Amino acid sequence: MRIIFVRHGKSDYANDCLTPEGHKQAAATAERLSGEGVREIYVAPSGRARQTAACTAQRLGIKAVTLSFMGEISWGGPGIPSGGRPWKLGYRMLQEGFDFNAEDWRLHPFFAENTVSQCYSTITAKFDKFLHELGYRHEGRRFLCLGGKDETLALFSHGGSAGFVMAHLLALPYPYVASVMPTDFASITTINFPVAEGKWIFPQVELFNDCGHIHDTNGKE
Repeated sequence: MRIIFVRHGKSDYANDCLTPEGHKQAAATAERLSGEGVREIYVAPSGRARQTAACTAQRLGIKAVTLSFMGEISWGGPGIPSGGRPWKLGYRMLQEGFDFNAEDWRLHPFFAENTVSQCYSTITAKFDKFLHELGYRHEGRRFLCLGGKDETLALFSHGGSAGFVMAHLLALPYPYVASVMPTDFASITTINFPVAEGKWIFPQVELFNDCGHIHDTNGKE
C-alpha cells in the first residue's frame, strides 16, 4: 500500500481558501496524480485542503473522504519562545546541541507545556487507528501487516499534521522533522507499506517533497 501525502496549495489563510496560484497548483497536482493509480482520496476538513483535493477527485472520479483529525495543528503556551512554533523550537534545540536520540523532546521546556505535544499525541493515535483499518497494526517501531491491499491512496492535508504522521511512522522526533524536513505547498511525499500478510513491515519513503509538477506564474520550474 502506498500513501501519497499532498500538502494543500498556496493559501489565503484568513479566508481558509486557495489563492489563484494555489488553484493552479491544485490543477497541476491533479495532472501529476492522474498516472499514480490512486484508488481512494482522503482530505483534511479545512477549505484549503478540500479545494486542493477537489481537482484530483474530479479528475479521477473519486469522492474524497474527510479525515477530521488531519486538520491544522495547534501550538503555544505561557512563556514558550517563538510563540511555541515547533519548527523554530526544533531548530533552536539543534543549535543548542539537544540530543534527539537520547532525550525525549516532549520533556524539554519548549514542549512540556506546549499544546503541540498533546496535539501530536492525539493526531498520531488517530492515524494509527486509521492505519489499522487499512490493514496495518502499529506497535512500537514495527507494523504488523494484517492484510493490507496493494493499492495507492492520496491524503491531502497540512504540513503540520502530515509532519506529525511522518515523524510517527518513521520513528523520528517531531521537532527534528519539523525543522529539517519542511514541505512546500502542493508538494508530494510517498510512503510505501509493503504488503506481507502476517509479517512485520517497515514504511519506506519513496519520494519526499516532490514539487516537480509545480510551476510558478512565470512558467519557471
